[in-house]
Amino acid sequence: MTHISYSELKNWNFCPFYHKLTYLDGLQSFKGNEYTAFGTAIHDVCEKKLLQEQVEVSELFVERFKDSLKKLENDEVEFNIERAKEMVPQGIAILQEVDDALQNYFGEFEVVSSEEKLMVPIDESINFKGYIDAVVKTPDGKYHIVDWKTTSWGWNSRRRSDPITTYQLTLYKHFFCKKHDIELKDVETHFALLKRTASKNRVEFIRVTSGPKKMTNALKLLNMALYNIGKKRYLKKRSSCDKCAFFMTKDCP
Repeated sequence: MTHISYSELKNWNFCPFYHKLTYLDGLQSFKGNEYTAFGTAIHDVCEKKLLQEQVEVSELFVERFKDSLKKLENDEVEFNIERAKEMVPQGIAILQEVDDALQNYFGEFEVVSSEEKLMVPIDESINFKGYIDAVVKTPDGKYHIVDWKTTSWGWNSRRRSDPITTYQLTLYKHFFCKKHDIELKDVETHFALLKRTASKNRVEFIRVTSGPKKMTNALKLLNMALYNIGKKRYLKKRSSCDKCAFFMTKDCP
């Protein structure tokens, strides 16, 4: 291993043996669907809007969505074409609210980066890899890391407070600060929920706090994963079996 990402860490936490099958053996349990295609298209257009590029938002979204669906077809992945058609006006409606939502939430801000790549050393042998959707800076000197999340109607309280979900931003904050030599106290983190089926407030920002204890726990999980992967310990996490695509298959009998 030369690097580890948050998604890889998340899969290891789900089940170390699942991590082995997907990351080390190269098996694919999931290749995408109309929802992932929608998310990819929305992310692409949000990046353009944040950078204030002169684009026709609706046309660009439709073009990117079609491209993502075409890739699924080329990979022979089945998806619901009728549901995909329903998603087109939903995506356009979301994108029409992004600018106002950013302004209402942050007030005055400047864009620091979009799709910023992290490849930051964890130790002398391995890096943490990630892509930060957006970083903005407000007049008080605070940096704000934003991660776009497409969803149907939003997140319940359990999802909002789930440690594994929020560790993504906690780790992004840690390694962003390490990359730029910025103090942790000067960085805040947020999820931006992009809600397909909502009739209003389609863009909702959620602040995620990452105090010393949470930061310690996130880094502890990361180092635990690296230690066990390095020792080739691929134990099955039985509590995850009923949610695993490989359960009771030839790859995981």
